[in-house]
Amino acid sequence: MKLSEITQKPQLIEVLIDDKDTIKEYGEALSFHTWDRQPMDVFIKLANLASNIENKNPNIGDMIDVVRDLIVDEKGKPLLTDNNAMPTNILIKVIQKVTESLGK
Repeated sequence: MKLSEITQKPQLIEVLIDDKDTIKEYGEALSFHTWDRQPMDVFIKLANLASNIENKNPNIGDMIDVVRDLIVDEKGKPLLTDNNAMPTNILIKVIQKVTESLGK
């Protein structure tokens, strides 16, 4: 099979944050959308962020810069803007979910 046969335009996918703590806090799972494919430089940055999160050393500024265009609504519109933010604990879960989805 030629690599060109599996090269496609990125598509939006829905991602759920449905861990016990999130559901307890918000009463239900939280959903957002992201792109199913990313350029290699973005993928590498996400992998580094995920590693930092796992090592309990997240840099929130770096996280926001990398994921700003990856965390979108169902129409592909970014959720994180200069005027909109989300709780840090949810942002970390979102980044983990995005990283997991890109690794599949």
